[in-house]
Amino acid sequence: MPKDGMGLPPYEQARVVDAYARTALDAALAAGLSLDCLGFADGMPATLPVGRYIDLLEQSAARSGDPCFGLHVGERMRPSTFATYSHVVLSSPTFAEAVVQTRRFEGLAHDLGRTELLVEGDVATYRWHCPWLARQPSRHLPESIMAGILTFANWLACQSLPLYSLDFPHARDERADRGEYRRIFGVDPMFDAPFTQARFPAAVLNIEIPNADRALFPVVERHASQLLAQRDQELQGDGIIQQVRRCIADQLAFDQVCIGDVARTLNRSVRSLQRKLSDANTRFGDLLDATRKELAEGYLADPTLSLTEIAFLLGYQQQSSFNHAFRGWHQCTPQQWRARK
Repeated sequence: MPKDGMGLPPYEQARVVDAYARTALDAALAAGLSLDCLGFADGMPATLPVGRYIDLLEQSAARSGDPCFGLHVGERMRPSTFATYSHVVLSSPTFAEAVVQTRRFEGLAHDLGRTELLVEGDVATYRWHCPWLARQPSRHLPESIMAGILTFANWLACQSLPLYSLDFPHARDERADRGEYRRIFGVDPMFDAPFTQARFPAAVLNIEIPNADRALFPVVERHASQLLAQRDQELQGDGIIQQVRRCIADQLAFDQVCIGDVARTLNRSVRSLQRKLSDANTRFGDLLDATRKELAEGYLADPTLSLTEIAFLLGYQQQSSFNHAFRGWHQCTPQQWRARK
């Protein structure tokens, strides 16, 4: 199905991945709520519909009696919250590049909204657009987003970054402690504004990210691009095969993938997943092989990736294992295949 003008899928297909949603759940648990009362007695599924995620924020705020719950979710956010695309951001040389990569890949973490960056002279504006608020009004969603972005940015910079101003589209909640906004953002927000946005010195964009691993950037950027392409394919058909292949691609670069890992991610038993795959006339091993083959072809098209790096991204412990598998797919070595292209 087509995406909207912001690059978001339709509401029915928009989702939040478990790594991102888990931060909100952890904040709710820290506030004294239980998994059962929040509807997660069986654990966190691999993805949440955006509507359920927004409900999680609002219900947690109401049940905990915390009028600043969204802020407290945001300040818990760390690189792991942002799933795969955080690796690209962490490898970006400057904040300007980090924002570019955020705009490209934030859909790997959630479909809650999309980022826009405006620069006018010495002032930059980070603006966040969310079409779902007209359907599901929420104060805690935009507040958690902006608190999370600033918390992550401060962590990247190893310092507190300055804001000129902060705007939210919702009304002020008089129960909320204004001191909490000043503690987290350093400014008093304006409410009932046209946009969710923060204005800051444009010079911040030129700040180098101190711990950026620039040599790793091409590797993780390529991996994120592959995942984004698979997400686009998934939106064309949200069946079990697409779900399993996405899980495989997500996990390959971090470990060897087994059906048990994927079943847990999809909140299924191994037997249930095997049965679903059988109904779709396929097996887990076939999907693992096909996913690796497709990713390998894409990675080999990028001359900046070495064969060792590609083997790592595909979950092989040794390059020789990758070479052996590739011969089975193409009757030639990876080097020979790359030379022909």
